Amino acid sequence: MKLFSCPVCSQILFFENTICERCRSALGYEPRSNAMLALDDRGGHFEAIGDGAPKGRWTYCANAAFDVCNWLIPADSGETFCAACRHNLTVPDLSAPENRALWRRMEAAKHRMIYTAMRLRLPLLTRGEHAEGLGFAFLADAPQAGAPVMTGHDNGEITIALAEADDAERERRRIAMGEPYRTLLGHFRHEVGHWYWDRLVRDGQALEACRAIFGDDRADYGDALKTHYASGPHPGWQDEFVSAYAGAHPWEDFAETWAHYFHLVDTVETAHNWGISTAPSVDADGHLTVKVDLDVFADDVGIGAIMEAGHAVTAALNAFNRAMGLQDLYPFVLSPTVIGKLGFIHDLVHGRAGEAARQTSWLSEG
Repeated sequence: MKLFSCPVCSQILFFENTICERCRSALGYEPRSNAMLALDDRGGHFEAIGDGAPKGRWTYCANAAFDVCNWLIPADSGETFCAACRHNLTVPDLSAPENRALWRRMEAAKHRMIYTAMRLRLPLLTRGEHAEGLGFAFLADAPQAGAPVMTGHDNGEITIALAEADDAERERRRIAMGEPYRTLLGHFRHEVGHWYWDRLVRDGQALEACRAIFGDDRADYGDALKTHYASGPHPGWQDEFVSAYAGAHPWEDFAETWAHYFHLVDTVETAHNWGISTAPSVDADGHLTVKVDLDVFADDVGIGAIMEAGHAVTAALNAFNRAMGLQDLYPFVLSPTVIGKLGFIHDLVHGRAGEAARQTSWLSEG
């Protein structure tokens, strides 16, 4: 994630900020320029102020009224919702007071996922732009339904169980399922991976290349999941998969690896913006010595450079967490096979595996 600064007073800002704590300027994130703007209220619209302020008029996304979004829209665009919130299909029932805080956490994770997809220049079509466009439904369990809401993907519609925004409940589920890592952001990155499989693999003429890496997706999905939950993960799954669940079916392997690629990209971008370097005093071989000075989104940056930076940074972060008595921030060990799969995702994202989705007829039909 990029680190921002206030255009008026140069105070460091973060992605979700809505007001500068030093100069009290109103703030909004402008996605086209990837900038945090300080704003002057002109009655019905806002204009940017401060150093390098761009010309133009902006309004906040309609969801800013619920304190769940700080993204801006050009005032003359005719849009009501920002580029992230226009993907929402169902939001929580706000007549239940506890739902607002849960929705805020949902939106924080979703906006970060959308941010990374935008920085990677990936397609982001809404349901209004195409029948299989990307849409989100945030659903709470209904006692009369008899079964809890299941997080999942169906032809572009991604359902996220609102209960996953409850930290205690999500941790209970993580422990019950024996998972080392379970976060809201991880859910968004995993489920959107299924959507991008449709866009970049199925519709991007990369099926055979993907099957050569992840296996044959034509294997019965329902039977594969039943087997996984009945028998547990593949013995020695760590040699082939990024997680135990990734071994359930090639689609899940792709989605888990996709999510992990987003984890690494965001971590390395954050390290770059913070000027992170590591040089452990006992690292005689230099395996954990790195200065993170790469633009992780550049087309000429290879997966090797991303892995080198990510390996060193996450090792350091794990050490800090252990110093505080916390579980590892990055509880993963990646085998050469998994790194190869991440390399395929990296090439797919940059249009080097199959035909990039933004060049296919699927997009032109939208």
